[in-house]
Amino acid sequence: MKPPATFFPQENNKNMELIREEEALAASQELTREVQRTFTGVSHYIVRGALALISLFIIYSTVNMGFDVVIKYATYLMLMFVMTAVVYPFRKKGNLTRLSVPDIIVIILSIAGSIYVMYDYNSRFMRLGMLTTPDIVFGVIMVILGLDIGRRVIGWSLTIVSLLLIVYALYGKFIPGHFGHRGFSLTSIVGHIYAGLEGFYGISSRMMIIYVAPFIIMGAFLERTGGGEFFIRLAFALTRNSVGGPAKAAVVGSAFLGSISGSAIANVSSTGVFTIPMMKKIGYKPHVAGAIEAAASTGGQIMPPIMGAVAFIMAEFTQIPYLKIVGVAVLPIMLYYITLMAFVHIEAKKKNIRVKDTVKVEPALSILKTGWHFFFVIAIVVVIMAFGYPPNLSALGGIVTLVIINVIKHRKFDYKMYYDALVLGGKYCLGIGSLVACIGIILSMVGLTGVGLKFSWLFTTLSRGSFFLAIVLVGLISLILGMGLASSAAYIVTAVAVGPALLTMGFPLLTAHFIMIWFSIDSEITPPVGLASIVGAGIARADAVKTMFTAFKYAKGLYILPFMFYFRPGILLQDSFLMILETGASVLLGLLAFVGVWENYLVRKTSLPERILLVVATGFLFVSGSLWNGIGALILGLIVLWQLKFPGKKNILMGAHGISCSEE
Repeated sequence: MKPPATFFPQENNKNMELIREEEALAASQELTREVQRTFTGVSHYIVRGALALISLFIIYSTVNMGFDVVIKYATYLMLMFVMTAVVYPFRKKGNLTRLSVPDIIVIILSIAGSIYVMYDYNSRFMRLGMLTTPDIVFGVIMVILGLDIGRRVIGWSLTIVSLLLIVYALYGKFIPGHFGHRGFSLTSIVGHIYAGLEGFYGISSRMMIIYVAPFIIMGAFLERTGGGEFFIRLAFALTRNSVGGPAKAAVVGSAFLGSISGSAIANVSSTGVFTIPMMKKIGYKPHVAGAIEAAASTGGQIMPPIMGAVAFIMAEFTQIPYLKIVGVAVLPIMLYYITLMAFVHIEAKKKNIRVKDTVKVEPALSILKTGWHFFFVIAIVVVIMAFGYPPNLSALGGIVTLVIINVIKHRKFDYKMYYDALVLGGKYCLGIGSLVACIGIILSMVGLTGVGLKFSWLFTTLSRGSFFLAIVLVGLISLILGMGLASSAAYIVTAVAVGPALLTMGFPLLTAHFIMIWFSIDSEITPPVGLASIVGAGIARADAVKTMFTAFKYAKGLYILPFMFYFRPGILLQDSFLMILETGASVLLGLLAFVGVWENYLVRKTSLPERILLVVATGFLFVSGSLWNGIGALILGLIVLWQLKFPGKKNILMGAHGISCSEE
């Protein structure tokens, strides 16, 4: 007899690591059309060293609190420009083993433009209204380079928005009506984007260096020291006896890791090559397996305690304390994951999917004994922030703790592993660091032209004072603006575009920003872009469009809960304790009833009258009011009891015809 298969056997760890990297790279490049160069020989080691230098620079910037701000931001942007030009080619086709002439030109000009910024910047600040010819020339060059660098990584979406805002600033005097303005000179535009501290070297660089990049690097250290594998193994152990265990393991594991990584695509790439094959093996269809992983990974970006660094950016925008943001996020994200679990459970019940007896899963206790310290590392991060230290220091504390514990555990300092972590962290940093220039252009042009206030007027006019319609518009706008962006970048752009409008309409500050955060991450799974879904489809070898639409179905909590944030404020803990309990319970039951409607299945397949009653129950449970919630809960409870009492083939609710309602 064949011995039972074991999830994650220790002797195969090295092989699994190779599979993870190769599968993730193949999936992301094959379906997202993201093209990266491959280097060999001496070039390979030089590029790896440069990527490690990015991580070391972020760490040095964290340690050296007195580091000159302008030099720090200019150096960071120079590293992003240069290494993005090295790793991501100017053209998608052609020789991908060496640099092309346009890439070399971009690298040289990026270095020259950045050094010029660092040189005698105090004098330039004094002459911002009267920039010299070299100021303008270098400024125009760097703006063009910034647009190109953003295009290389995520495509044209954010680049086009940035370019349109520059054109709007130049030629706004030709636009009639409310959106017209007096127009601004090239000198003024360059002054805001390049020469001052509003654009490239302002809030966009600050947010990346302080809030985002340190946690990306920490995530790389966690991955290289075995944290990613530990969380996935633990998730499998916790769900091993449940229906559809590997799918639920994907949900739990991705929630753990997504909080740290801050990128749904990176989360799918790192966990999906473990979870997706397991889901397929026990009976899930390929596009379903990819969709479950994508939906789970996307939710991880707003999972406390770290929330993929988006909580720190929200704290910067709103001046609301970080710990309050994290505390408020707990209830809605739990509702999201319970809803996702319900979809997964029903899919498994419908197809009778469960872990086969031939598969052996390690006990959770034995896994915890070998990896409990990873929870300790996350606790250290939270404690450091609780004492009021900045986020980059807390991430550094997590990295140092990981290294110390790893050295104690293995009784050696593994130079190669830590170097690999620095390289991986630098590579991950390029994904979002390449967008800093475009974000800086958007922020500076919005401030210069006042288009934010004009957009607020248009937004308020279109919503006609309806808060419901306003939330719908936020969802549509964030979907368009966030195509292909990481959640943190998408949130920044959305907050600048629609944040003032929501506040003008009367949305509470906390509520408005939570609505924008939740809608900002959904573009990673929603058609037509849905990059996280596409990567999941690549790993599953499934149809990308089917995977996107399936992930869109499973992630319904991302689209429903933002409406609850305003109409049921108890979800965000903005009410009395009893009302928070009532709201949480009724919304949870409403989401579960909604799942039953969407899947046409609850305890068993639902009949038409049962489905109609579930729709009614969903509506009553979502609206505010104890009476309506009670009626909705009663209807849902009666349907569940009815299905438990009559699980067989006939259902008298269907009338005299006795239509079959047996399980699929």
